[in-house]
Amino acid sequence: MSHDDRVAATGAPMDTLQSIALAGGLSWASGLRLYATVFITGLLARLGFVHLPDGLSLLTDNWVLAVAGVLAVGELLADKLPAFDSVWDAVHTFIRIPAGTLLAWGVFRDSGPGVQLAAALLGGALVSGTHLAKTGSRALVNTSPEPLSNWSLSLGEDVSWLGGLYLMWQHPALFLALLLLFVLCLLWLLPKIVRGLRALARRLRGLGASSSNA
Repeated sequence: MSHDDRVAATGAPMDTLQSIALAGGLSWASGLRLYATVFITGLLARLGFVHLPDGLSLLTDNWVLAVAGVLAVGELLADKLPAFDSVWDAVHTFIRIPAGTLLAWGVFRDSGPGVQLAAALLGGALVSGTHLAKTGSRALVNTSPEPLSNWSLSLGEDVSWLGGLYLMWQHPALFLALLLLFVLCLLWLLPKIVRGLRALARRLRGLGASSSNA
């Protein structure tokens, strides 16, 4: 069966609910595991298990799959190394947020510029919040002297990411309900993370001043 036949076998183009779930899901997942999200989504579409809108057809390209697959392995390894994961997250602030925004934008490429811009804005806000929560919580956890907390948090993110992708494709309404709950929790959590990071920065500055005066 050819690639076009496999895609056709997945059924008609997505309805509005599926499209919203796809845009929200890809944005959210990009804030956690960008490269793995691109690779898994592109591979499933390439094999004909899922249908992607025309704006995301580039994800099935051989080069995109190859590069995303290699980077996904690096992403997985970096995420399990305490301290290095925070460096990785900091650098990827400039990659995850634009990429997650573009994925949401691509879902609605054929829906008109207004809808597309709205999707990009909402997707950008979602990937930004997810990425900042992940980055901030990792930075705080990395102050622990043992790696178990870091590994537990990383594995929890892996499970949430996989479960979210599954629900995004198979149960979009349930996924959107859980995503709304996640956003509400995020609004409550982000100010606490910011306060924790400020306290950590003050503590580090105090340690630095003590060392210089010793």
